[in-house]
Amino acid sequence: MSDSKLPADGISQYTRDKASRTRIAIESFYAQCVTQAVEREKRATKLEEDMSVKGLNEEQKEDQRNALKTKESDFLRLKRTRLQVSDFDSLKIIGRGAFGEVRLVQKVDTGHIYAMKILRKSEMLEKEQTAHVRAERDILSEADCEWVVKMYYSFQDYANLYLVMEFLPGGDMMTLLIKKDTLSEEATQFYIAEAALAIQFIHNLSFIHRDIKPDNLLLDARGHIKLSDFGLCTGLKKIHRTEHYRNWPSQLPADFVQKPFESKRKAETWKKNRRAFAYSTVGTPDYIAPEVFQPNGYTKSCDWWSLGVIMYEMLIGYPPFCSETPQETYRKVVNWQQTLVFPPEMPISVEARATIKRFCSESERRMGHNNGIDEIKACPFFKRIDWNHIREKPAPIRVEVKSIDDTSNFDEFPDADLSLPLPTQRPPDAELPGRRGEFVDFTYKRFDGLTQRMRFEGNDPIPRSNLSDGSRR
Repeated sequence: MSDSKLPADGISQYTRDKASRTRIAIESFYAQCVTQAVEREKRATKLEEDMSVKGLNEEQKEDQRNALKTKESDFLRLKRTRLQVSDFDSLKIIGRGAFGEVRLVQKVDTGHIYAMKILRKSEMLEKEQTAHVRAERDILSEADCEWVVKMYYSFQDYANLYLVMEFLPGGDMMTLLIKKDTLSEEATQFYIAEAALAIQFIHNLSFIHRDIKPDNLLLDARGHIKLSDFGLCTGLKKIHRTEHYRNWPSQLPADFVQKPFESKRKAETWKKNRRAFAYSTVGTPDYIAPEVFQPNGYTKSCDWWSLGVIMYEMLIGYPPFCSETPQETYRKVVNWQQTLVFPPEMPISVEARATIKRFCSESERRMGHNNGIDEIKACPFFKRIDWNHIREKPAPIRVEVKSIDDTSNFDEFPDADLSLPLPTQRPPDAELPGRRGEFVDFTYKRFDGLTQRMRFEGNDPIPRSNLSDGSRR
């Protein structure tokens, strides 16, 4: 590069980018060292507490301590092992979206079954989705509870990002609603209560989910809910930003009326477009609180609005603001005082209607706004819920799961190529996706995922199946 092309300070953009990547890498390395030390201390403390509760003698305690030390050593050794896509066998595609896909995979060395989300780096950068995947990776690595999908690994190659999570064979709430059309009030109480507990857990971590919808409420093998997809917790997608809708007319047309048979037309339109919206980059604002579209900001209560919309859909069969286009849906959401109506041909109880209205109201008056889950627990609609033991109870709708790799509750992709994308040759630096450091420190490995070998085969009551497509090696 000639001197005439250098900036005034004499430092080229290439040098700046390289220095920035180096700085981020060094900061990330030492941050990880500190985090790992804290986690090791927590595991040691928890072990001591557990041994005291069990009343073990000193010899038994020392055996437990030595076992933990061995696991910690194995963990450090395995963390230095680079995980690659070739470490997994692809069994089936179970989901597809605008930026990638989700596959059912089997880890070669342990035989464990996982759901692997594969995201194309080039697409993430082009669509400004790096914050989305970073948020999901960070939150899933931090959250560790029964209400959140567990992530075991995250890694990358030159072309793709990989999130390896527990596979929940029950599918998602959207699939359940498509199958059932509507749910009973008893079933609705159960699922909304579990979703509320999951949302409260995220709020306790000081996150706002911002994307609560049936697609993101996954069902485990027993039919209980786990929350997924945390990409909007730290930044809004373009489709959810106010400026995306700024040029759309927000007022309803002057001749707007609720037509006598509109509910039937809405139900048919919703069923026709539901999957298309889920797999598109356009999305749908059906579940988004009205204040999210406004320039004045919003709080955690926007998640409780979304829960009210889902409750309406469970009882009525479609969301209250669904329309043939996202633009029309947006107009209905921001004018919710006029458009939140209950069709007379779908009668629901007074308590259910009042509960939906308490969720779908002004943010300051919304149920959950002031005291979170405590307000919801006190709501008459949920008076029969045993909040402290709800996950121990059987789900109201049984999930049919024949094996740990049963995918019958997911969409079929019969023409999909089952082979995993193989690592490509490193492209030139100028063409390398993420060359500015967008995906630095993306790798993650969970402690129990690396130390509990063959957990499914030894303890899981669900048998393994033989997939009919013969994809397992």
